[in-house]
Amino acid sequence: MSEHEHHYAVKVVWTGNRGQGTANYRAYARDHVIAQDGKPDIPGSADPAFRGDPARWNPEDLLVASLSACHKLWYLHFCAVSGVVVEAYEDHAEGVMVTDVDGGGRFTGVTLKPVVTISAGDPEKALSLHHDAHEKCFIACSVNFPVGCEARVIVQT
Repeated sequence: MSEHEHHYAVKVVWTGNRGQGTANYRAYARDHVIAQDGKPDIPGSADPAFRGDPARWNPEDLLVASLSACHKLWYLHFCAVSGVVVEAYEDHAEGVMVTDVDGGGRFTGVTLKPVVTISAGDPEKALSLHHDAHEKCFIACSVNFPVGCEARVIVQT
């Protein structure tokens, strides 16, 4: 493994066996736990539209969250090295997925909607750094659908 190659390993354990396994489509829960040594477990399920538990994270939520978090991390980096002091960052990202008649589907896009509060630096520069963050985001560079960004910058007084 080179210094430029990074590996990630997680364990996903299905916890939805209600005693009949997958005897039929309604016999089992879609619940699972996403785990990795040294980190808190993530309770997962399917989207409620696919018989999942609405109180648990689903893969679609996690994909949108991964795009948002990756963008934020790169954005904060670029601000830090560009003289833009970020005091707060909040994103209300939204994804759109369509399903086919045969049950398959795909994401058609995700829109990030970060609201960034800065206390120092050029607000226009703060806004333009979202483009740089998008260009470097590992997750955005790995998906086959558009990821948009409708950013807003607030100057703290």
